[in-house]
Amino acid sequence: QVQLVESGGGLVQAGGSLRLSCALSGSIFSRNAMAWFRQAPGKERELVSAIASGDTIYYADSVKGRFTISRDNGKYMLYLQMASLKPEDTAMYFCAARWSWTIGTVPRDYDFWGQGTQVTVSS
Repeated sequence: QVQLVESGGGLVQAGGSLRLSCALSGSIFSRNAMAWFRQAPGKERELVSAIASGDTIYYADSVKGRFTISRDNGKYMLYLQMASLKPEDTAMYFCAARWSWTIGTVPRDYDFWGQGTQVTVSS
């Protein structure tokens, strides 16, 4: 059984920073693709960033240069460092994992999900 638990969300002013963490338990990690998605009220869940085998990394255009995804295999952790936050970054952020070693770009590509952590950016 794979479980994902996010933490690190909160309320921050525009221009501020947050680091999201995702703790992973179960027999999945070092070679499997993982990702951060977000979903704002009334909007579809969208891919923010993903990391796969060989440290292949994807960023959505809206967060390039501001967000950094990383993983610590030894600690079974996935991170999302967010800087220069904007009000439009406000959303529930979800950690996700899939059995495949390659990055998936849509929610249905992922097999496991956390409960989410809320990020709110005030203007």
